[in-house]
Amino acid sequence: MISLTRLNGQRFVLNADLIRTVEQRPDTTITLVNGDHFIVQEPVEEVVHRAVDYGRSLRTLLEPT
Repeated sequence: MISLTRLNGQRFVLNADLIRTVEQRPDTTITLVNGDHFIVQEPVEEVVHRAVDYGRSLRTLLEPT
């Protein structure tokens, strides 16, 4: 899950596994696999960074010790 901010300043948490695309047009628009859209304050690069970090954290938890 990644924490993001709507244009109105409201914070929310999004399941990064559901992201299909992230576009700058001109605001950052996230499209989910089910077709829902979210417009957020964070730039595309930050959304991608948070999604990648989230994925890495999941793999770290699943690695055998």
